[in-house]
Amino acid sequence: MTHDDITADAVSGPGGTPPGPSAVRPATTNTDADAAGRDTAPSPADAALPPELAPAALTLFGDRLDLAAAYAELLATDGVVRGLIGPREAPRIWDRHLLNCAAVAERIPSGATVLDVGSGAGLPGLVLAIARPDLTVTLIEPLARRTSFLIEVVERLSLAKSVRVFRGRADEAASGSSGREPISGDVVTARAVAPLDRLAGWSLPLAVRGGRLLALKGSSAAAEIEEHAEVVARLGGGEPTVQLCGVGVIDPPTTVVEIVRERMVGPARPAAKKRARGGRSRRG
Repeated sequence: MTHDDITADAVSGPGGTPPGPSAVRPATTNTDADAAGRDTAPSPADAALPPELAPAALTLFGDRLDLAAAYAELLATDGVVRGLIGPREAPRIWDRHLLNCAAVAERIPSGATVLDVGSGAGLPGLVLAIARPDLTVTLIEPLARRTSFLIEVVERLSLAKSVRVFRGRADEAASGSSGREPISGDVVTARAVAPLDRLAGWSLPLAVRGGRLLALKGSSAAAEIEEHAEVVARLGGGEPTVQLCGVGVIDPPTTVVEIVRERMVGPARPAAKKRARGGRSRRG
């Protein structure tokens, strides 16, 4: 096993055995830390599941809720220390990150292969792998310190059968590099990576024909679609649509821009060489 790649075999079927680093604990208040601007060292208590969110968490994670809790603890401790999660985000890991990402699973078919572009701390890719053990997930991330964290989390949560880490950019994953085969998937996910035009350019080449990009967006979703729909079409994507995930489970629901890859658009051709007078090509 290397830091470049954790190969994985698909896992099918519901359920799974949690690794046991932590069980779900009720939330506790930490007024002093809040008043101090959260300058204290990260604490596992920051990852506690707030009681009011427990029904939604149980709905989205089912019998893998303890596994989600173990991941939340890693985000709130190692993730903060290593700069992948801001210290002020630690107490909001469940509502702003885990539940927000897990809700997207409803847009993913059973047994799908998922490629998570710009995975960072594993959002949403690792969350989807935890919530849906039937998925095969590849986390695509170019930065070494982030891939190191992802590899460690995959190992500690015993997810290596369904999750692998690809260190590199999305275009490198799509075209193949350093002796690695190109990869593609049924679904490509991304969260807080780039505006829709650039994101589609990086992500659609990773999707199989008929596959789709699921881009987690906020209030800018409709405006981005209006601005970048023509670019998406040139890249082979269908008409982008806005989907609300987790309606009736989380509030607010997760806003997702969904784009189906309708056409396989190849890379741009190199410019033709200029021809000298007399019809002969100039030699460089």
